[in-house]
Amino acid sequence: EGKGVIGNIYSTSLAMQVLETASKFYAPREWDCAQAFSAVYNHQLQQPMAVAQAVPALVHKPYLDAASLDCSVVAVTIPQLPLPPLCPPGPPITVHYTITNTLKGKPFQFSITVSVPAGSTLLAVLQAAKKANPKDFSFETEATSWGPMVVSIHGLAGSEKDRTFWEFFSGADSLQEGVGTYKPQDGEHIRAVFSTY
Repeated sequence: EGKGVIGNIYSTSLAMQVLETASKFYAPREWDCAQAFSAVYNHQLQQPMAVAQAVPALVHKPYLDAASLDCSVVAVTIPQLPLPPLCPPGPPITVHYTITNTLKGKPFQFSITVSVPAGSTLLAVLQAAKKANPKDFSFETEATSWGPMVVSIHGLAGSEKDRTFWEFFSGADSLQEGVGTYKPQDGEHIRAVFSTY
């Protein structure tokens, strides 16, 4: 159903590693990983952590098999992956951005339309909104191994204790990439909703 994606594109690499290793213990038939392999291979992973999880799955050498490898004998051939061409920023695109909180404190909803160069990440959209209206669209991020994570918007921070966080949507669909890698399209409606997990 997910066209080879298991969970999301980032968890697919780990699932591929587990299924590749564990299939010899429980599967009555061989696991066909071609569709998942294709999904990961064709996705332009940019975060170092995502690449570190994908490479073992793509070369069929999962981390779980590391203990049984004889490094003096094994020669690993890594396929050459085509590098995407470097392109200058494209013409400006328009992105509609809304922040909504109905969970904590005084409810709020603010919307803004910003212009960013085509190919910009969602982080650039947040920065443009903050520059245009810092009172309503302030935000804070924390660096993680998966890239920047938005921890606060409009002075409202997520909390592990309260199980709250800022969730990003494109239309009705929850984004599967972070603000540092997701690239909105022209005319797209992005929503940040204060949510619980």
